[in-house]
Amino acid sequence: MADGPKPWRRSITGLASTLWSRDDGPQKWMVVSESMERVCDVSPDAVRQRRSFLRDAISTSDLRLGKCTHARILALEESPERFLVNNLISMYSKCGSLSYARNVFDKMPERDLVSWNSILAAYAQSAEGVIENIEEGFLLFRILRQNVVFTSRMTLAPVLKLCLYSGYVWASEAVHGYACKIGLDNDEFVSGALVNIYLKFGKVKEGRVLFEQMPYRDVVLWNVMLKAYLDMGFKEEAVELSSAFHRSGLDPNGTTLRLLDRVSSDVSEGGQVKSLANGHNDASEIRSKNQILTKYLKASKHSALLQCFADMVESNLECDDVTFILVLATAVRLDSLALGQQVHCMALKLGFDLMLTVANSVINMYCKLRKVGFARTVFHSMSERDLISWNSVISGFAQTGLEVEAVRLFMQLLRCGFTPDHYTMTSVLKATSSLSESLSLNKQVHVHAIKTNNVTDSFVSTALIDAYSRNKCMKEAEILFERNDFDLIACNAMMSGYNQSNDGHKTLKLFALMHKQGERSDDFTLATVLKTCGSLFEANQGKQVHAYAIKSGYYLDLWVSSGVLDMYVKCGDIRAAQFAFNSIPVPDDVAWTTMISGCIENGKEERAFHVYSQMRLMGVLPDEFTIATLAKASSCLTALEQGRQIHANALKLNCTGDPFVGTSLVDMYAKCGSIDDAYSLFKRIEMRNIAAWNAMLVGLAQHGEGKEALQLFKQMKSLGIRPDKVTFIGVLSACSHSGLVSEAYKHIESMHRDYGIRPEIEHYSCLADALGRAGLVREAEKLIESMSLEASASMYRALLAACRVQGDTETGKRVATKLLELEPLDSSAYVLLSNMYAAASKWSEMKLARTMMKGQKVKKDPGFSWIEVKNKIHLFVVDDRSNPQSELIYEKVKDVIRDIKQEGYVPETDFTLVDVEEEEKERALYYHSEKLAVAFGLMSTPPSTPIRVIKNLRVCGDCHNAMKYIAKVYEREIILRDANRFHRFKDGKCSCGDFW
Repeated sequence: MADGPKPWRRSITGLASTLWSRDDGPQKWMVVSESMERVCDVSPDAVRQRRSFLRDAISTSDLRLGKCTHARILALEESPERFLVNNLISMYSKCGSLSYARNVFDKMPERDLVSWNSILAAYAQSAEGVIENIEEGFLLFRILRQNVVFTSRMTLAPVLKLCLYSGYVWASEAVHGYACKIGLDNDEFVSGALVNIYLKFGKVKEGRVLFEQMPYRDVVLWNVMLKAYLDMGFKEEAVELSSAFHRSGLDPNGTTLRLLDRVSSDVSEGGQVKSLANGHNDASEIRSKNQILTKYLKASKHSALLQCFADMVESNLECDDVTFILVLATAVRLDSLALGQQVHCMALKLGFDLMLTVANSVINMYCKLRKVGFARTVFHSMSERDLISWNSVISGFAQTGLEVEAVRLFMQLLRCGFTPDHYTMTSVLKATSSLSESLSLNKQVHVHAIKTNNVTDSFVSTALIDAYSRNKCMKEAEILFERNDFDLIACNAMMSGYNQSNDGHKTLKLFALMHKQGERSDDFTLATVLKTCGSLFEANQGKQVHAYAIKSGYYLDLWVSSGVLDMYVKCGDIRAAQFAFNSIPVPDDVAWTTMISGCIENGKEERAFHVYSQMRLMGVLPDEFTIATLAKASSCLTALEQGRQIHANALKLNCTGDPFVGTSLVDMYAKCGSIDDAYSLFKRIEMRNIAAWNAMLVGLAQHGEGKEALQLFKQMKSLGIRPDKVTFIGVLSACSHSGLVSEAYKHIESMHRDYGIRPEIEHYSCLADALGRAGLVREAEKLIESMSLEASASMYRALLAACRVQGDTETGKRVATKLLELEPLDSSAYVLLSNMYAAASKWSEMKLARTMMKGQKVKKDPGFSWIEVKNKIHLFVVDDRSNPQSELIYEKVKDVIRDIKQEGYVPETDFTLVDVEEEEKERALYYHSEKLAVAFGLMSTPPSTPIRVIKNLRVCGDCHNAMKYIAKVYEREIILRDANRFHRFKDGKCSCGDFW
């Protein structure tokens, strides 16, 4: 297996996920995995294994599994044997994919009779109500007759089915003549099918002639002939045929007896017929047994019901359609596919599958047990169908995620002349609501509902309200709601629609109106209203709904209690959220995750990890959302080691393949300063969505890897992934941090010209920052003034920092004035202004700026840095001596300064804000918080390991310069994250290229 093709490994992973999502997945995977071990081999045993694997795909009617098998065959065999290709056609046919079947057929270099039979069967299966498929099937049959000398009954079977669906009598007569020509006119199957077709087309005389010519006629064919006479009012012929059946010596089945009863009730000469019925069956005893079965079913005494049914079978008491319907209903109640299949097989054996009521019950059973592939097979094999048949299979498809097939069947139902009822409408509306083009389809169904007078039905109107609400078409929904009875389901649909349309205030109004009119609420109502309160931050109304839930007995409902918890979390009331969480008897993973997420959203990341620890102690496994949420917490804390532990948990839970989890982990590694780990994980994500690309792009940009970020952007576009506005923020940030001004202008133009994305304030901020870093502060100022958007404080702040670096005090003064107009209490504005004047040795202006700051009673944000060592955070501020090892740390700082001075480091005293001697300026720079943190890292971590430090403010120029020397002298990689970006110091250089 190790030498097998690499693509196979990806496919086997996809196959595993497909199978494990099914009810019988674990058992099925055990079988499949054993076959996979030898699938790359071409030995006879391996070939037999692949044949077996393909048969397994056919029997399950699973299109995804079939496609996977097809892909494997093509990957491993350049020219697959004809047997396998024929089976592929059959597989696609059974799975309802005619286009794939035809594609395989057309590409066959050589075809045998089996190939032709398979493709004809595919067209016959998809022919009902589709004239194009009928005509194409006939065309293939004509081509077959021109190219193949010999045909068999298996060839005529699908062609006869095409004749039946077409309604063309001439086609049936032509096939009949062809059957006579090739000697199949006496074939039991062919003759029986032709009799059935003639009778369906009203050609009773021709059907009877052919019936009489048949050497053998089974009881089913007698039933078909007798039913035709009765349906068309040929009473004498029915009596005559009944007598002939009695003379034949065949045993009648349940259908026969019911038909004989019809004959006896319709004609006066029915004495003989009635005696025949009485001689073969005691109907009263069957009715009695059925009544017992019904009583057991109503009382949910399933074991007693099955025992009674077994006694009936053992005593050779013949069952009827009611018996089978009751036992099939029991299989549904017990969720037992095995029982349902056994009863289906018994019905097939006894001929009850031909009865419409039984066939409908079989379809319903398979749909309720989520085996719609089997339901589809039964449906397509039915000789006649009623509206119940269509409704059952449409509902089954809609409820199991096969919405497209449900809609397609609805269209076929209309073409076949059936009038849909309220059940049809509600089922198809459920299907259309999940499709991308749902609004157009909903309107079409609405039109049919009006035409068939179903729109007045409360279920249909409520389904339409829900359908329009899902599409945020609330005007149409409100019109229907006003015409509808004021019931709970309609109110729930409206409230859900208002929420989806971001109109929560109407949800609260409708909830109040419900109570005013005395309409009760259910768990869905309360959960919806609680969600609305959380979204609108309406804590007081949320508390009232919480009180109502307690009063009405819903406070123990997990859905409602989780809604209460989520409401308090979104309103920022963590104490109330904790109280609500503690009141949940057995919190599920959703409740735990909501509590964890709430802690993070309210800035309590450490508490989030504590809640997660409790969750694991209670034995609750996290899901993908929990893992992604905890990765976000690690990002907020820049706690790399905790992030690694979360990654390890994700690996154990096998959820790293989830795009949401993978993206969160990439973002976590990038924000925690480990860009290499982020990129390594990014490359291992198989299904990368736009969020994953954006996380990697922004991460590279923040780490100063501008060229790599832009190269990744090119790769993304080459793969056909369309960038969004977040993508361009990352791209422009990369240009900014790398000093690529012209590139930034090109991307600003491209995003609007090529992708229709209007640049927003964040994009202009990146462009202005790029200009400022490149020394083009005047051009950056002009850009800000010419924008149609109102400039943000962050734009002016970045430009003021650039003025300080470039020594442009004149522009800096103007920018500071505008910044203070926007945020007069922003301490960073005064600090940057002071720094700019100090760097230019304009001490009087610097003092004036400090005086202004004091006059406004603005306090400077204290600068601090922290470092994580052995899962513990160590915090430092300038001249900090609170650490127990402070004496050793300060001695280490002195040693570091001495060592880097020998390497050529010269303190940049321009960054001191006081006019004192140079020696005092140097000493003031030595004990900045980031230097203390790095010194502690050198003391506390093994040699050659990276040192990661985080600072809350922008790193000063002297510290930035010193870090380059420290990284070189001590041969360490230092990752410093400041307020703006990451700085990666290595071998005397910084990843920012001194642009920050």
